[in-house]
Amino acid sequence: MGGQTLSDIQHQDAAIIHATCVGVDGRSALIVGRSGTGKSTLALQMMALGAVLIADDRVALRMVEKLALADAAPNISGLIEARGIGLLRAEPAGPVPVNYVVDLDQTEQARLPDPITTLVLRQTVPLLRASGVPNLAAALMQLLKMGRVDPEWPST
Repeated sequence: MGGQTLSDIQHQDAAIIHATCVGVDGRSALIVGRSGTGKSTLALQMMALGAVLIADDRVALRMVEKLALADAAPNISGLIEARGIGLLRAEPAGPVPVNYVVDLDQTEQARLPDPITTLVLRQTVPLLRASGVPNLAAALMQLLKMGRVDPEWPST
């Protein structure tokens, strides 16, 4: 299924894109990737670990001051697709600021990658190239709860 991508909407004030978004404690991960890459599956795994559904399949984005906020398109609010099972109900949560973009089409080569960013509308957001990342749902849950440490930070 087609739809606008992040690169199509840079510098806009609002858009609806083909993506999925989940939240933890008022922070969110916008999950992007081609159809069939596992966006809904990742969201369901994260929801099983305590995340809330913001939107599945179509994410409504809008700028409020300097923040890109994510919410569900009205006609699909509170619904998530479980392949082979059907549409499932979920308690909708949103709008919420976009804190990370998780790209399931890109592979990260580095074990401890340097931070990179992308634009969500007009907001710069950390980008995670997450194709093939083991334990992705658990790692994203921890990231949304506590953030990450700069790899250059001295360990003790």
